[in-house]
Amino acid sequence: RIRPAVGFADLVLPEEPLGLLHELTARARHRDRVLGEWRLRTGGGRGRGVVALFAGESGTGKTLGAEVVAGELGLDLYVVDLSSVVDKYVGETEKNLERIFVEVDRTDCVLLFDEADAVFGKRSEVKSSHDRYANLESAYLLQRLEAFDGIAVLTTNLRANIDDAFTRRLDVVVDFPFPDPEQRVSLWHSCLAGTPRTADVAEEITRCAEEFELAGGAIRSAAVTAGYLAAARGSAVTGEDVRAGARREYRKAGRLVLEGRAPWAP
Repeated sequence: RIRPAVGFADLVLPEEPLGLLHELTARARHRDRVLGEWRLRTGGGRGRGVVALFAGESGTGKTLGAEVVAGELGLDLYVVDLSSVVDKYVGETEKNLERIFVEVDRTDCVLLFDEADAVFGKRSEVKSSHDRYANLESAYLLQRLEAFDGIAVLTTNLRANIDDAFTRRLDVVVDFPFPDPEQRVSLWHSCLAGTPRTADVAEEITRCAEEFELAGGAIRSAAVTAGYLAAARGSAVTGEDVRAGARREYRKAGRLVLEGRAPWAP
């Protein structure tokens, strides 16, 4: 359970995905009127749920986007741990998912299936009993979504991994792009907004945004590293701290960086 503490002002996204997130919140707010009073329900579904897919590379803001939507609606966000849902035994995955859906039907919240490929992935050609049962799980999910009354967000690192049958039933599909240099500058400033900073930080942020191709999640981790470096010295965050954080995240991603003095060294 996540109690949202962010809003649209915390998102750094291009106009199109930002607009789709606003549309998602509007659908959630007005679904009773549109689907109930106006009877504009599509297909033969019985539910009034709103289901969205957030697609994009890791760290591009998909989970943050779900938290923002939940916050705008005044709801809690519940993240489904799919590792505890998918079961190797026949029928157990469906039972686990049914418990989740029943609980959500009783709770006014936004449900987040993080890395949803595990349960919403493409159905395979039946070559074994495992394939047959996996496809039965997909069929169950399709049926359950038709009757769903809540708000659900699925996230995936690769949109093509999601089965087309699921995609057709989605209300909104939002692609979260990898940030360009200008957006990376905004992300750096957003992450460091509450920290004391020296005068050289702004210039260093611009340089790091150009040199280090980092997603928003990695930039946030780099900013946290910079904060700890500054706190250990008992001073404000410096440009050197920012670069040290960026270099560390770049190295974690397996990218080549020039080695220098360790930032923790005296």
